[in-house]
Amino acid sequence: MTLASAVEWLGDGAALALAGLVIGLGFGALAQRSRFCFRAAVIEVSRGSVAQKSAVWLLAFATAVAATQALVTSGWLDVTEARQIAGRGSMSGALVGGLMFGVGMILARGCASRLLVLSATGNLRALVSGLILTLVAQASLRGILSPAREWIAELWTVEGGGSRSLLNWIGGGAGLGTAIGLGALVLGWWIARRAAVGMWTRAGAIGVGLMIAAGWFATYLISQISFEPLAVKSISFTGPSADTLMGLINAPSIPLGFDVGLIPGVFAGSMIAAVLFREFKLEGYHGGQSMARYITGAALMGFGSMLAGGCAVGAGVSGSSVFAITAFVALLAMAAGASITDWLVDRAPAAEDGVREKTSTAVMPSSQMSLAR
Repeated sequence: MTLASAVEWLGDGAALALAGLVIGLGFGALAQRSRFCFRAAVIEVSRGSVAQKSAVWLLAFATAVAATQALVTSGWLDVTEARQIAGRGSMSGALVGGLMFGVGMILARGCASRLLVLSATGNLRALVSGLILTLVAQASLRGILSPAREWIAELWTVEGGGSRSLLNWIGGGAGLGTAIGLGALVLGWWIARRAAVGMWTRAGAIGVGLMIAAGWFATYLISQISFEPLAVKSISFTGPSADTLMGLINAPSIPLGFDVGLIPGVFAGSMIAAVLFREFKLEGYHGGQSMARYITGAALMGFGSMLAGGCAVGAGVSGSSVFAITAFVALLAMAAGASITDWLVDRAPAAEDGVREKTSTAVMPSSQMSLAR
């Protein structure tokens, strides 16, 4: 059976949902095993180290860029109609939303994709945070928060098409994009070797990047076969999660599509990997203060991701793999927001506690010190 006949037999929606499910299973399992996490990478770099976590993220990012651009160069993929390139973009949204998302992912201890992966491993904190993120995202997209989102997004916009492509800005094409991706991949591999990242972890990180390219490729192939106009897209989490949740709540059935298969696929892939490697473990909150922190972070990510055009994967990696200028702005803003928040919320208070502990020990009488020991 050819691909065209299979799509005709299944229908466009079912074919897209099946593609999303398969790619989601792969992404979920690989992300769980490789510990792919943008937050962890940013914290590591901002604290003065370039080691395992940043190597894993860079390998995934570089692979996504290189593989996607190689498909474009070979003529097997056309992303000119993807929303990250074709539609009018918001630079103010990418900047402000990215900063908010970065703050949120430090407070919630994970970005949107990481929360979904952790939820499948039994982390109830991540599950609740993910649900809150999804509800706020929906309110930002179509609900009470949408006027604020639209106002910020309109402050600074860029037209779609060539104006939104970073490759056009630097006077290059898909060949240059492929070269940039391969160069970053070599750098990531070198960092991974220096940091003693295991071969299976490296392979998992590269696999995560390949899933991004696979998303673009699968949706493009099906769009070329279909008689109906279909969106060419890749992996993203905030918008698809919101649409899937609202569909489950508000309608007796959900229209089939790539996103409908993707979200449950990622969850199932993560859970299968966690169970197989005996890493499934139920975890909850550690008190009210911890819960407040997670909820605040999730809410910031929900609004920020809708404003920035996606999460750390949807806008940051999928968008960057097609060289959307707004994606790179959002990614840098996320990193800046996360670095500042990590310093203010986690590092500075910890440093002050350490100073106070040393000071109290230094002034403690010798008799008390002996008792303390």
